[in-house]
Amino acid sequence: MTVVVGYRADKVGLSGLYLAVSFARTLKTSLTVATIVPKAWPAPSLARVDAEFEHWAEHLAENSAREARHYLFPLADGVEVDYVQRAHRSVSNGLLEVAQEVGAEVLVLGSLPSGGRGQAVFGSTADWLRHSSPVPLAISAPGYHSQTGGLTRLSCAYSANPQSVGVVARCAEYAERLGLPLRVITFAVRGRTMYPPDVGLDVEDAVLEAWAVQAREILESLKVDGVVGDDVVLQVVTGHSWVEVLHQADWIDGEILTLATSPRTELRRVLLGTRSDKIIRH
Repeated sequence: MTVVVGYRADKVGLSGLYLAVSFARTLKTSLTVATIVPKAWPAPSLARVDAEFEHWAEHLAENSAREARHYLFPLADGVEVDYVQRAHRSVSNGLLEVAQEVGAEVLVLGSLPSGGRGQAVFGSTADWLRHSSPVPLAISAPGYHSQTGGLTRLSCAYSANPQSVGVVARCAEYAERLGLPLRVITFAVRGRTMYPPDVGLDVEDAVLEAWAVQAREILESLKVDGVVGDDVVLQVVTGHSWVEVLHQADWIDGEILTLATSPRTELRRVLLGTRSDKIIRH
């Protein structure tokens, strides 16, 4: 088993490398840095375009490995690091091939640095993989830089409905696999006010609080039913926006948030945003 992190020079920041090292230290395993470069088309060109393209791709792979070594040298002390380069027409499929070949425990990607403060932006590779990867996919927050060396806690986002109990059970299993304490957390967002002239803002706040009380009862049933242990932290966080609730969740350095995603074939995902999308974005 190993931890695979996708890295390409000048494409993403260092946050993915930091997160990958934290996973490798926590799992007490090795780290594989995978660089996927474009693959030339099989039909040769009459000009020297193909040769120049292959030279550029080869140089990109070498430069990426060199750059990753430079940054990982002070970070990955004591962690075995391998570097793999692969030419593939699809970056996501290329990463999955590497992950399968080396027996990846988790696949790590960095978020794009163009999201600005408090906003995560992901390219097509991360967007495709988070609905298609057969192994857990970990995506770093923008500017992530853990000081702990390893992961410290696993939080499981729970929508407080019967369909999501299986997600909590899998989170509990993975927390045990990582040797980390578990927190199950439910976010309740009021969102935009719909009918203030008719019912008043205080009524909407009361409705939100009533839902939060119900969510706490549902969370407690996870312990009663034996889904999680008595030592698991249960928390409901309410607020007027996703930014507000996520900032009120008392994160600790080295913590990772786990989310369930829907299959990519689900048409509803194309038309409507999901809670997971909003949580990841913020």
